[in-house]
Parts: sequence; C-alpha cells; structure tokens
Amino acid sequence: MIPGKGPSHPSFRRSFLFALQGFRTAISQERNIKVMLGGALFAVVLGIIVRLDPVSWAVVFVCCGVVLAAELVNTAVETVVDLVSPEFHPLAGRAKDIAAAASWVLSLFVALAGACVYISALVRLISSL
Repeated sequence: MIPGKGPSHPSFRRSFLFALQGFRTAISQERNIKVMLGGALFAVVLGIIVRLDPVSWAVVFVCCGVVLAAELVNTAVETVVDLVSPEFHPLAGRAKDIAAAASWVLSLFVALAGACVYISALVRLISSL
C-alpha cells in the first residue's frame, strides 16, 4: 500500500502499532539492536551512579535514542537491499556498508559526547566528597 492512497490508509494508532511491531522484530532478530539497548541501559545505570544533572540526562537520552534510531535505519536499509538484490552485487554491498558506516560514525560521536558528560559528572562527584 502506498501511504496516503485510498481509504485504507492506516490510522495514527495503527501506524504506531506498526512501529512497535517493527521495534519488536528488530529486537528479536538483530544482535546489534540488543547491543545498543544494553549500552543504553549501561548509560542509564552509570548516570544514576554519578548523579547526572537534568541537562546531562537529556544529552544521554537523546544520544541513546539517536543511536538506536540509526541502527534501526541501518537495519531497514540492509533489509531492503537484501530484498531487491538477493544475489551479491557490488552496489548492494556498498549501500549496506555505507549505511553501517553511518551508524558507526554516529556511535563514535555519541561515545565522545558520553565521555564528556560522564567525566564532567565524575569530576563534580569527586569534588563534592
């Protein structure tokens, strides 16, 4: 179905349920999503330990969400490429590699942002002791 065409366009609620279904599928079938969720859980636990301030929490949550979203988009790109090019093709491989690189670059910069947030929080915590 083409979105916006005809009377069978899904309602907002139904679209939301499709998104949840996609997220559940990704969690059940994609190892990297599980790794990213584990990293997000680790970031939250570490944030509790170092007593992050509200702005730092916002940065952590946005970073976690962006990394998860990038990994979901990467998974979607890989799935579509596999659909349209079941046999190996250099362009298909290039598209998948570039999508993975986008997720990797984002993760690298999020790690740098996380280092800034957590180092700052540790310095504040140690200086308050």
